[in-house]
Amino acid sequence: MFSKFEGSWGKRYPACIKSWKDNWNELTSFFAYPVELRKLIYPTNAIEGFNRQLRKVSKNRPVFPMDDALFRLLFLAMKDITAKWIGKPFNWALIMYPDRLKYEDLV
Repeated sequence: MFSKFEGSWGKRYPACIKSWKDNWNELTSFFAYPVELRKLIYPTNAIEGFNRQLRKVSKNRPVFPMDDALFRLLFLAMKDITAKWIGKPFNWALIMYPDRLKYEDLV
C-alpha cells in the first residue's frame, strides 16, 4: 500500500517519502493499539479546536491592562468551552487492565 502511495506522490514530495521510510517503525507503532485507545492518544483535533476558540476570544482585545485580566478572560472562556463538550465515555479497562489486552490480538 505504501509503494502505491510512493508511486503517486514520491516524485512530488521525495523528502517526505524518505522521512517516512526512515521512520516507518515509529510511525506505524501507533496502529498497534485499538481504535479506542488511538482516539485517546492522538487528540489533536480537540486540542486545535480548543486553542482556536481561545485565540478567538483573546484577539478581540488588543491590549490587556494587566496579565490577570488576560488570565481571567481565558479562564472564563475555558469554562464556557468545556461546558459544551460532549462525548462518549472512554473504555478505561484498556488502560487499567493491560493484562487483559494482548499484543497478539492487536496485530
